[in-house]
Amino acid sequence: MNAIITASELASDLAGPRPPVLLDVRWQLSVAKAAGEPPFDGRAAHAAGHIPGAVYVDLDRELASAAGAHGRHPLPDLEVFGAAMRRAGVSSGRPVVVYDGGQGWAAARAWWLLRWTGHPDVRVLDGGLPAWEGPLSVQAPDPGRGDFRPVAGAEGLLDADAAAALARSGVLFDARAAERYRGDVEPIDRVGGHIPGAVSAPTNGNVGADGRFLPAEELRSRFGALGAHDGAKVGVYCGSGVSGAHEVLALAVAGIPAALYVGSWSEWSSDPSRPVAVGPDPQ
Repeated sequence: MNAIITASELASDLAGPRPPVLLDVRWQLSVAKAAGEPPFDGRAAHAAGHIPGAVYVDLDRELASAAGAHGRHPLPDLEVFGAAMRRAGVSSGRPVVVYDGGQGWAAARAWWLLRWTGHPDVRVLDGGLPAWEGPLSVQAPDPGRGDFRPVAGAEGLLDADAAAALARSGVLFDARAAERYRGDVEPIDRVGGHIPGAVSAPTNGNVGADGRFLPAEELRSRFGALGAHDGAKVGVYCGSGVSGAHEVLALAVAGIPAALYVGSWSEWSSDPSRPVAVGPDPQ
């Protein structure tokens, strides 16, 4: 099953006999704003216009638990996540399509969580809402209650120790911007740099100028050149497990299974006992 869906394919599926559940996960990273500029409000954006039938899902409250020792976006409580998915109409026997404002990070986080907790059929709208050419709706959706019960997966998730080990035994990609990987700047976390042994692979290299994923063959070539050869175990981290999910999605498009270190740099860098590498060299 493909992990992404085009806008035209989505329009066709929505008009078909088995339309997917639609989740709107519009979100922006909360960073310092210019004086007087209000923070992004995904719920208000949804109310102002969404793909007909889409239900808003709050990344910070429903796809993550409160920030703390395990990072800025730790795994959500599965009861909270499951309740949010059932409210949105998600059932195990019905396909799900997730979209965001176009960056793809938030949609990928929802995709990864649903896949990791056992949903068999989840795709991300390639290019997000900007790729949608159909009408938008301001009507509150009524999807009906779903029956999805999330169960934590046995694979696909890394903790700090497993991420450190994978950086030595396999391939651990750092999905953040290259300057944060090198430690040139660090606008959010305690210290800049990267997990020793991790390879820089910024998420912006996964997409074209239109924000849509590169073709699978190009992604395979990209990740292969960075060490993701046949048989290599692959993991990804980022700042807090959101953009890293986008990299896991890109790897899935390329046909390369990968695990996600959800705590990511926000967890790793908060522990002074963890080693930090700086500069362009992985070590």
